[in-house]
Amino acid sequence: MSRSPFLHPFARPAAAAEEFVTIVRGEGALVWDDTDREYIDGLASLWYCNVGHGRFAIADAVASQMAVLENYNTFDIFTNEPVERFSAFVAAAAPVPDSRIFLTSSGSEAVDTALKLARLTHSLRGHPERNVIVGRHNAYHGVTYGGLSAQGLPLNQEHFGPLLDPVIRVDSHDLAEVEAAFADHGERIAAVIAEPVQGAGGVYPPAPGYLERLRELCTAHGALLIFDEVITGFGRLGAWFAADHYGVIPDMITFAKACTSGYLPLGGVVVGEAVLEVIEADPAFILRHGFTYSGHPTACVAALENIAILIEEDLFARVPAIAEHLGGGLARLVDAGRLVAHRGVGGIWSAVLPEGLAAPVVRNAMLERGVIARPIGASVIAFCPPLVITDAQLLRCVDALEGALDATS
Repeated sequence: MSRSPFLHPFARPAAAAEEFVTIVRGEGALVWDDTDREYIDGLASLWYCNVGHGRFAIADAVASQMAVLENYNTFDIFTNEPVERFSAFVAAAAPVPDSRIFLTSSGSEAVDTALKLARLTHSLRGHPERNVIVGRHNAYHGVTYGGLSAQGLPLNQEHFGPLLDPVIRVDSHDLAEVEAAFADHGERIAAVIAEPVQGAGGVYPPAPGYLERLRELCTAHGALLIFDEVITGFGRLGAWFAADHYGVIPDMITFAKACTSGYLPLGGVVVGEAVLEVIEADPAFILRHGFTYSGHPTACVAALENIAILIEEDLFARVPAIAEHLGGGLARLVDAGRLVAHRGVGGIWSAVLPEGLAAPVVRNAMLERGVIARPIGASVIAFCPPLVITDAQLLRCVDALEGALDATS
């Protein structure tokens, strides 16, 4: 048994190199390993490959951009044409009126940017004491210290020392806790951050009225509402953003993942008027925040080509089929007593396993049946397939889960 020189994320550092599956190529909703074994990619790699694998149009566009200008920083007075085009599209597509776009390289960076902008906004207004961040139990907001502190997954926070403070965590479904937090701390709350659909915490759609009430409370108390749409953005629910799907307009939206379908790292924040009117008020004010690769032109070209594919192939129209065949298939397994429950909406779903079945074991049994899904915690299997997945491939995902249940029960 040998040790890989690569220290894998969210994996056991003690795992032997032989335990890893080496993926070598992909096409559509399929990927192959180094033994030429074929798998249906039931998670779009990691919640992001909406247009599917092997898109030569994106590769060609990226190569063409790199041959002309691979990158140049956008600090201070510099810009580039792809970043302006991509930002213009996102600002027009987002449901946040008159927004501007701040770009990052990841969802974690986007979340930390939004949290900093929230505190900055209140400080510039003369209220630096408004620095409390409200997060939700079971939420995931990335791995940098801001998002790590705001999230509600304690195992991810263990051993990393003091986190961002002050943070208040509230129930993900019961609005009474949110209302109590505002009653007790409303004048100190800078922002509430919420995934419209909780993803990495196990796939939890919002309770009826929950997002609407968050908006009402933030408006009433002068706090900012941040939607973390790193997973749901760019088509996962059949619209550009889940904010469109649920009809709730936040003050900021974080995005990443599917904006390029993962072909290059890119993320960002849709920044609305509540923030812009403050940071733009003083012509001499300098926003002292940014990343080396903010506005990377090659990444933006990948995003623009990805967007063109989403539009030209009408891929959002595939979301109802995913809900029907995947969500419906999981419902059938629940009705048959094979699963405890299923959760989801649009193109993102999860299966709750019976007691005694470990999610990683079931995942491994699904791999043997040619389907990749994601184990979450001890008892959840998550699905978030590419939007290009076929009906037959969706049914195979359900069949593979059922076969894995048979094999591991």
